[in-house]
Amino acid sequence: MTLIETKVHRSSTRNAKAAFVLTALIVGLLTAVIAADRVHPIVALFLGAAAGFAAGVVVGLPVLVWPWLRIVWWWLPEITGSSALIYGWMQLVWATTWPVRLVVVAVLVGVPAAFAPVRRFVVAWAWCLIVRHRLRTCFARFIKADQSGTLPLILLARPTPVGERVWIYLRPGLALKDITNRLDKLEVACHAKNVTAIHASDTTAALVRIDIKRRRVLTANVGNPLVDLVDPNTPTLDTTPGDLPTALDLPDVATTVPATSAPREGNGRKPAVNAAKPATGNATADADDINDWI
Repeated sequence: MTLIETKVHRSSTRNAKAAFVLTALIVGLLTAVIAADRVHPIVALFLGAAAGFAAGVVVGLPVLVWPWLRIVWWWLPEITGSSALIYGWMQLVWATTWPVRLVVVAVLVGVPAAFAPVRRFVVAWAWCLIVRHRLRTCFARFIKADQSGTLPLILLARPTPVGERVWIYLRPGLALKDITNRLDKLEVACHAKNVTAIHASDTTAALVRIDIKRRRVLTANVGNPLVDLVDPNTPTLDTTPGDLPTALDLPDVATTVPATSAPREGNGRKPAVNAAKPATGNATADADDINDWI
């Protein structure tokens, strides 16, 4: 099985050589110039060569081994978990007898299997590990890489109520559109119902968030904490219709005159009200008489 493609290996080697040469020259010359004021120029030249070589190794070595570091990063949770499991088992073997080991193994295996919350927690994080590798496989299959063959870097993954959420970092030559155009293939690879990809940062377009949704939570009964804040002794109101009249015709409704404001004259002042006109009890007749407004 090929862990690192030939194109990626050649690119990392070329970049490491360039980083080593540039760093060694710059650091070596600066060190030699500074040391020439204190020691003999020949000694300063040797000091500059030594300092440049050391600085070049420090800068070029990470570039050279970066493809291997990326593989270690992809499998870091599995490597850490396996190492902790082996180390814990060896310590358990050296410190206890086989009945105690049997009880410990039964508890570690039986508790997640018997209790639903613990089981769901373990399964959710297991899906996060699976999704990271499924996305890496998809990127290697049908996501266009840059000229160096570098794929998007998968950063973190955590469970959500509907599935998983993964953050990735796009390398130069890639864009969000390269992922959104292939969301249907990501859905199949991740065994999900829906996959969405959006920008995860307001300052850089390289950081992308992928939401993998494999179930619907809105169909379940979700507890509302606001119910506990309601006083159970609060009196309730009678919402029955009671004796309210119903099925009224338009003539049965009492006529009411809405309060209207008098029109203003051209200068913005209200006209004077005719105080000599006696008030009548017929509100409808007074409202219908428009002579008072002329």
